[in-house]
Amino acid sequence: MRFNKIQVLTAMAETGLVPVFYHADVEIAKNVVKACYDGGIRAFEFTNRGDFAHEVFGQLVKFAAKECPEMILGVGSIVEPAAASLYIQLGANFVVGPLFNPEVATICNRRCVPYTPGCGSVSEVGAAQEVGCDLCKVFPGDVLGPNFVKGLKAPMPWSMLMVTGGVKPEEANLKGWFDAGVTCVGMGSNLFPADLIKAQNWAGITKLCSDALDIIKKVRNK
Repeated sequence: MRFNKIQVLTAMAETGLVPVFYHADVEIAKNVVKACYDGGIRAFEFTNRGDFAHEVFGQLVKFAAKECPEMILGVGSIVEPAAASLYIQLGANFVVGPLFNPEVATICNRRCVPYTPGCGSVSEVGAAQEVGCDLCKVFPGDVLGPNFVKGLKAPMPWSMLMVTGGVKPEEANLKGWFDAGVTCVGMGSNLFPADLIKAQNWAGITKLCSDALDIIKKVRNK
C-alpha cells in the first residue's frame, strides 16, 4: 500500500472532494486523473463499472505512482468481498460501495484499507461504524438530502460522512452539504462533462476541480 489508512482519511477530509469516475479507455482515464491532480485533488475514486475495469485500474495505479505521486487512488461500486480483494491487490488504497456489506469490511480491515460503504439509514451507519468503517457514504444523496446528515449528526456527532449523488460544484449546493456536517463529498458527472471528455479538454477538468475546491474552502470558513 502506498498510503496508510490515516493518510487516506486525512486527504479526503482536508480536500473535502473525491472525484468519482469510470472510463474504459485507459489513456482517457490517465488524463482525467492527471487533470484532477493538477486541480488539487488528492483522493480519486475509480468505479468498478465496466468489463475489465480492474485492468484499467491496475494501469492507472502505476501511472499515478509516477505522474501524480501524492494522488491516492481507490475503487468504487464494490458490492462483494472478491472484488474488494482484487482491487486491493491491484493497489487500491480505499474501497467505496453503494451498499454496506460486512464481508467487505472484513477484507478491508485485514489490510487496514478504509472501507466507505453506502448507507441510507441511521441504523446502517451505526452498523458500519461497529465493524470499523470510519467514513460512511450517505447514498443516494439526492434522495436523502442534507437534512438526513444534519439529523444523524445530532445524536451521533462523531460520524464522518461522505455524500455522493446530488452533489454539484456550486456554492449553494456545497454549502448545504458542508453546513449539514459532511466530512467530504463525492462528485461524478458534474466534474466530468461529456463534452469536455470528448474534446479531451483536460485543462477544463482541472479548472472544474480547482474551482470546486475553492468553493469548499470558502463554505467551510463561513
